[in-house]
Amino acid sequence: MKGVVKPKTDKPKSKNLVGSRVRIARQEFLGHLTQDQLSGRLAALKVSIDRAAITKIELGMRHVYDYELVPLAEALKVDVRWLLGIES
Repeated sequence: MKGVVKPKTDKPKSKNLVGSRVRIARQEFLGHLTQDQLSGRLAALKVSIDRAAITKIELGMRHVYDYELVPLAEALKVDVRWLLGIES
C-alpha cells in the first residue's frame, strides 16, 4: 500500500488556539508587551499567571483556565471570541 509517510520529527499541531493568539496580541500590544508586563496586568485584575506560565501558554504547554480567559482578553485589549478563534 502506497501512502505518504510523515517524518517522525513531525509534531502534531496544537489544538489550543488561545496560546498562539495570546502571543500575537502581546507582541502587537502598543509596540510590544513583555510577558512580565502581561503578568502584572493580570495581577491587577486579580489573576495570578507568572511569566513562566505565560511562556507555557504561548508554547501550548499549558492551557488557559476558563476563569483566566476574560482577564487575559481584558489585559491584552482583545475580544474573548478572537482569543478562542471565533471570527464574527
